[in-house]
Amino acid sequence: MTETERLILRPWHENDAEALYKYASDPDIGPPAGWPPHTSVENSRDIIRTVFSAPETYAVCLKDGSPIGSIGLKLKGSTDMTNRDDECELGYWIGKPFWGQGMIPEASRALLCHAFEDLGMRAVWCGYYDGNEKSKRVQEKLGFVYQYTTEGLEVTLVNEIRTGHTNLMTKERWQKVNLFREQKKTLDTFREKNAISQAQYDKSLGDLRNLMEMHGVE
Repeated sequence: MTETERLILRPWHENDAEALYKYASDPDIGPPAGWPPHTSVENSRDIIRTVFSAPETYAVCLKDGSPIGSIGLKLKGSTDMTNRDDECELGYWIGKPFWGQGMIPEASRALLCHAFEDLGMRAVWCGYYDGNEKSKRVQEKLGFVYQYTTEGLEVTLVNEIRTGHTNLMTKERWQKVNLFREQKKTLDTFREKNAISQAQYDKSLGDLRNLMEMHGVE
């Protein structure tokens, strides 16, 4: 189990089926990511038994333990983005009531840390289909770097042909992204404690943002 400021990431349990169905039955959730809406609580329970029982697959939960989404790392043999033992694929979704609150980036940062620090990964892949602007935005916020576009992808679960975009986060880049984020937190703390003036803060923040922009980091 992993905790972040607002979330808990834990394994899925069969008694999560009702909560899963509540969000995964929404047609705006699964289809953009390439899977159909869940059709019943029993369907959701079956998904928990099969798909969500895979290694490194977690329920994204509020602090009270209630699931509101899912996140995971697809390891060698379960992803078509890499065939290396030291690379994996990040996947995620969250219920519509929680869109736009930064929860998936928050959960993803925790899982990226787990991938690089605990699992010894050298790189993490992530992708999205054409039109899935929310997933694209998450990957931009995290600092993933565009690699390639593939046309004519057969998405069998929804019986469609799509265009997919693939991005990459190396361990080296992840460390750099984290460094920038920590520097921003330090500046904010200094300003909150009046350790620096507003003018000093504005200048330092501007310099940091320029540096982050040069490296494609938000």
